[in-house]
Amino acid sequence: MARRFIPLTEVSEILDISSDQAYALVRSGDLPAIKVGGRGQWRVETVELEAYIQRMYARTREMVEPEQRS
Repeated sequence: MARRFIPLTEVSEILDISSDQAYALVRSGDLPAIKVGGRGQWRVETVELEAYIQRMYARTREMVEPEQRS
């Protein structure tokens, strides 16, 4: 069974970014996450991570398409 939530360390590995960058995505609200446990560790729902990736694909397409028409 696939896990529903993953820690920010895995998010950073999947996106190939630093832990600080993953934390910044969460703090900015770009990547929805929750704090769990006594120490308040961040967890990202895998469907939210996939939705974030799809939004970034769409944003990139919007940036690239006008350049291709020039």
